[in-house]
Amino acid sequence: MGGALAVGVLGVVFFSGEKEPVPAAALTPVPASSPADTSVAASAPVAAMLKAPEKKLDEVRVLIAAEGESVLAAQMAGRIVGISAKLGDRVNQGQSILRFDCDEQQARLNMARAESDGAQKVYEAKAKLQSMQSASLLEVNQAAAEAEKFKAQIQLFQAQLRLCSINAPFSGRVTKLRIKPYESVVVGQQLVEVINDEKLKVQLNIPSLWLARVKAGNPFEVRIDETGKRYEATVRRINGKVDAVSQSVEIEGELVGRPEDLLPGMSGVAIFPDAAPDVKPDVKK
Repeated sequence: MGGALAVGVLGVVFFSGEKEPVPAAALTPVPASSPADTSVAASAPVAAMLKAPEKKLDEVRVLIAAEGESVLAAQMAGRIVGISAKLGDRVNQGQSILRFDCDEQQARLNMARAESDGAQKVYEAKAKLQSMQSASLLEVNQAAAEAEKFKAQIQLFQAQLRLCSINAPFSGRVTKLRIKPYESVVVGQQLVEVINDEKLKVQLNIPSLWLARVKAGNPFEVRIDETGKRYEATVRRINGKVDAVSQSVEIEGELVGRPEDLLPGMSGVAIFPDAAPDVKPDVKK
């Protein structure tokens, strides 16, 4: 026959020509996987990759801080004429770091001293005249008050001259200079920052549940990220109040010794062995 003839007998399809028969089962469509099965299969390896690493229960973040830190500000308006310390320099307690131009204050002090000398001589002369009945007691008292006033002015100008030098309040290092030579400043302007790094401390917050086991004097270990090393420390102070939002309490620790490779501002992890409360497994009956 010239046309194609297809007859289905016993599940077999015949075509005209010399082509082989094809079983009907081969033409049955294969059922596709359901979307739920695909998503489950795909999400399993993704969940395994995205699983966050487990955090150890006895570790908390810690910050290295200096024992003392101070921002020195100008207590008078004036012009800076000298800076004797640079960024990172070590300074001793009482060492001058900045100096103001105080020629005017020095001149006022010299003038007050001269006036005080004159007032003192007037008082002495009045007192002598009063002994000879040539001056009244009122005149003597007025002369004495005038002399005392100029003495107070001397003390005032001496105090102003002491403000002309910014001195280090403690031994440490200069961490920031906010002024340059010959710049003019106003009262209260921040000039220099100094830290006392001779002794370092650690600051951290621990869960409030740890308070039953963490006490002042307890030892713990600090692992610093920047150095990769471990250091010994002890608990020095515990805050008397628990933060109600985070359910944590601030504590302060003291490093054993003075590691030379540590600097204020470094951070890491504090490890408290056996500080976390025991968690009993949930056993189903």
